[in-house]
Amino acid sequence: MTLDDLYQMGDNYSEKLVESLAHPETFVQLGLVGAATLLALLLARQIRKQVPALGRTAGEGGPVWHRYAGRFGVLLFPLFAILFLRIAVEASRGLSGQDWLVFAGLVVAALFLLNTIVDHFVYSPVASRWIKWFGMPIVIFHYLGVLADLVRVLESISLSIGNIELSAYGVIRVIVFGTLLVWIALVLARTGREIIARQKNLDPRTREVGMKLYQVGVFFVVFLVILQIMGINLTALAVFGGALGVGLGFGLQSIAANFISGIIILLDRSVTVGDYVEMNDEKAGYVREMNMRSTTLETFDGKDIMVPNEKFIVEPFSNWTRKDKHQRYRVDFSVAYGTDVHGLVDIVKQTVASHPQVLSGEQYPVELRPDCEIDSFGDSAINMFVEFWMDEIDDGRNRVGGDLLLMIYDALREHGFQIPFPQREVRIVNEGFSFGPLSRQDPD
Repeated sequence: MTLDDLYQMGDNYSEKLVESLAHPETFVQLGLVGAATLLALLLARQIRKQVPALGRTAGEGGPVWHRYAGRFGVLLFPLFAILFLRIAVEASRGLSGQDWLVFAGLVVAALFLLNTIVDHFVYSPVASRWIKWFGMPIVIFHYLGVLADLVRVLESISLSIGNIELSAYGVIRVIVFGTLLVWIALVLARTGREIIARQKNLDPRTREVGMKLYQVGVFFVVFLVILQIMGINLTALAVFGGALGVGLGFGLQSIAANFISGIIILLDRSVTVGDYVEMNDEKAGYVREMNMRSTTLETFDGKDIMVPNEKFIVEPFSNWTRKDKHQRYRVDFSVAYGTDVHGLVDIVKQTVASHPQVLSGEQYPVELRPDCEIDSFGDSAINMFVEFWMDEIDDGRNRVGGDLLLMIYDALREHGFQIPFPQREVRIVNEGFSFGPLSRQDPD
């Protein structure tokens, strides 16, 4: 075929197009396309006006379901356009005997719907491009009626490996639908986490349990659907599950124990994010993250300790802040004998109460206010202590104990109280007594 032949073919098609556009039937189809489009636009706009949630944009605040409702509201116009254009195709066939122009409008509406879904629901640019490149040709082939023939051609391209037969259509189907299902699972998991996290009427432990179980359920269902797409019989999965159970019982016992322990911890609410936990081996820190395998403790010196979940089940531990954030601490000091202890007690109480992080004042019960008492009578001093309550833990950013020692020291010096130190007195009872010269006896 020469270049002149191509020009001639183009001219012939142009003449046929101009001739078709001049027919009255073409104007009927144009009218049907315009009417269907206008009706879809007006109906979509009216519904979004009656249901405000469907008119929200993705950047507006509010509950998560409101934002997703706004995204679905964008799909109303192309969905109604497809519906009305499908009706217009049948109407055009009855009125003019032709439907090619209305059918072309229907294909354009379907492509517009696919593009809208990708733009508003797919966040990854790479995934967006792949879906458009593969999705739009599939839509066109479907409406042209050649998709079934294309599937048969792809099924004929196959490769047999033993008892397994792989076809080009099967591989493409698994890749396309598997990718789509994984993306749907990720969207559902992220959306579910946001919705559960916004339920302020639930305590943090319940929200954490709900999010973990929801994620596991979503991905498990998607996994089963992908197996069905691959053509794997689920009854054979029972045999594989038995073998997997034996493997868990031997090689993966520790991993399975930590996984189950993580679920138990989330359900019994013994530990939650933000608690201060001290393990039996004296490892301590704030719980910053909980997953199905381990729990992360953040120490005051910035280190993260990964504690296997099993330890919280089989070993004792202390949760300092599970029920109450208030903690009681004690500071010890000594004063010399002869000190006015009654006056000292009042001074120390006032000094400790002046610290901003110490619970004090009439709004607190007596047992929560600072209290100074005598601990014991030592060899060289009266040993005393002061107890106080505060929020959170006395370490890290809340170094209250060290501040109080310095404040008590300054208060004692200011009021003339002495802090004694150990002293020893040596007395010589008989000053005239002396030892004589030592004599050495001969062993012989």
